[in-house]
Amino acid sequence: MTRVRSAIWVPLFDELADPAVVVRLAVEAEEHGWDGFFVWDHVRWREPVEALADPWVTLSAVAAATSEIRIGPMVTALARRRPQVVARQTASLDLLSGGRLVLGAGLGSDRFGGEFSRFGDEVDDRTRAAMLDEGLAILRDAWSGEPVRHRGEHHVVDDVRFLPRPVRGTVPVWIAGFPSRQRPLQRAARYDGFVPVNLAQPEQLAEAVATIGALREDPTTPYDVAVTLAPDADLAGFEAAGMTWWLTDVDPHGTSVADVRAVLRDGPLR
Repeated sequence: MTRVRSAIWVPLFDELADPAVVVRLAVEAEEHGWDGFFVWDHVRWREPVEALADPWVTLSAVAAATSEIRIGPMVTALARRRPQVVARQTASLDLLSGGRLVLGAGLGSDRFGGEFSRFGDEVDDRTRAAMLDEGLAILRDAWSGEPVRHRGEHHVVDDVRFLPRPVRGTVPVWIAGFPSRQRPLQRAARYDGFVPVNLAQPEQLAEAVATIGALREDPTTPYDVAVTLAPDADLAGFEAAGMTWWLTDVDPHGTSVADVRAVLRDGPLR
């Protein structure tokens, strides 16, 4: 049985909005044996959060300062980003990190900070879902290195080739979604991993994992299930239900550098 990997997962808010601070934490996480260092991707959050860092700039600095730990935005709301720009960002960051990038992708939500409505972006979930699917399709085609020809409802790419390619020719994509909803599970089955949202019990995870397994084109290939849990949660129960990655869950309101450092120094799950 493959061991569960462990990742520090932090919001880039307030004390953690300084990329230099986050880089130091990532270096410490690697030194303490953690397998991953993932960051939230937001442009605004509700009060009392005031300061936020850009995840791509921060992750680039992390990539340059580390050598083994997996990194990535977990998760990015792809509908508020232009896929052609994300294609360039992901390939460049993957090259900089030596092939260590994981892209988390999902619908996002307006309810935590109005980060769609306050900028005039799409607030309808179904429309963002369609934009997400189009954007993911463009990314996969872009990473292939072949000319991309896409003319959809939301995006156009007119015969453009995206080079250089990622280190392994692609970037793993983990899809976020509610474990009880079919469309996110169907989407997750087409990609490389699943990040359940608002997961309460191991039984929920086991059911979602079984559904995804039945939907996957080749269920024998490796697949990741990344679960956000506090260190005192029932980690063994979720592992038995199919968890392959544990992401440390922290409170976005008031989490300090000291809080993160205390978790990472306790070490990963073994």
